[in-house]
Amino acid sequence: MSVNYGSKRVVTGAHYGLRDWLAQRVTAGIMALFTVVVLAQLLLAKGPIGYDIWAGIFAAQWMKIVTFTVIVALLYHVWVGMRDVLMDYVTSMVWLRLLLQIFTLVWLVGCAGWAIQVLWRL
Repeated sequence: MSVNYGSKRVVTGAHYGLRDWLAQRVTAGIMALFTVVVLAQLLLAKGPIGYDIWAGIFAAQWMKIVTFTVIVALLYHVWVGMRDVLMDYVTSMVWLRLLLQIFTLVWLVGCAGWAIQVLWRL
């Protein structure tokens, strides 16, 4: 969206508003719930918490899928936050904001690929 102030055109964000606010809350809720589930599993574990217990929590296929779903929620949460920060604070150079947004997206996709490798040991 652009706003005219006399003869100068100021490029601002797309004003995602409620959708972004809701996405941040939903993804944060998913991550919080996942954290509680993992902490409960750790607290209910028998014996000292070591690699065996930790690996056992994530050994089941359903837990890998849930974990990856939470990672996707985390990555989307980061994307919304970073995009909003860049739109708010990198206003004078649109090309720089676009470059930083592309870098952020590439980084997040790379993180998703790395998460797949870690979870399924590819």
